[in-house]
Amino acid sequence: MNKPDGRLRVDDHARDAAGLTYVYPVVSRRAGGVSVGINLNPNNACNWRCVYCQVPELHRGGPPPIDLVQLEAELDGLLADIVRGDFMRERVPEGARRLNDVAFSGNGESTMSAEFPVAVELVGRVLERFGLVGRVKLVLITNGSQLYKPAVQAAVSAMAALGGEVWFKLDRAPQDGFSAVNQVQLKASSVRQHLAAAVARCPTWLQTCMFAVDGALPDEGALQAYLDYLSALLRDGITPHGVLLYGLARPSMQAEAPRLSAAPVEWMQALAARIEAIGLPVKLSP
Repeated sequence: MNKPDGRLRVDDHARDAAGLTYVYPVVSRRAGGVSVGINLNPNNACNWRCVYCQVPELHRGGPPPIDLVQLEAELDGLLADIVRGDFMRERVPEGARRLNDVAFSGNGESTMSAEFPVAVELVGRVLERFGLVGRVKLVLITNGSQLYKPAVQAAVSAMAALGGEVWFKLDRAPQDGFSAVNQVQLKASSVRQHLAAAVARCPTWLQTCMFAVDGALPDEGALQAYLDYLSALLRDGITPHGVLLYGLARPSMQAEAPRLSAAPVEWMQALAARIEAIGLPVKLSP
């Protein structure tokens, strides 16, 4: 929970921090400031179930219908408090009092929502009202699974026009079969196609979470497969902006939580160096 005085913390991304349904503020260690989250999955449903996920009572499924009028009113009100009110002084620690981004994140996969494309237009409209287009980023944090859909691809293109970014989940080298990390069946060719679709339409960062399971870090075979996959992307002209490499900052709320532990900082730094050596910038948040 957030502190009793209402201040936000980097280790607590509670979706009810502002008492709203679709919109929530967090202090993001990766963003380096305040991120305003858009939660299109208030029912805690997702088509994946990543073992490190911090969403409580996560279950399989898609989001409910979204009340777009309420979403716009909530975003408008929170941004007014952040930009024109006392929110930063009263709720945000010193050193983090800057609005960095508005992010489609929340409690499941945003692009599963039928309203996602309209929601992108809505957020763009609100950012325009506050003069924030080009001043703050619009981010989509996604597992990429819906990027085969023309409507989602068009929405991602619209995000690019608003100065947006896609953060595409790629925790391990995609292989045909079951992913133990993401708890979903994957097809390597589909992941590649979805990633290519994102990269072609909007600045895209790969988002990779590394951690130990039962005290064991990913072995050299898994790391080399991941690095080889990145190298193959670059060789074939699929060029992400870089890799957001991060570890466990907040506890998992999934059944596997007791088995997970953070990777040592030195290990993460060494992996970051290996990624950079193949030509991709890394933003490291151990």
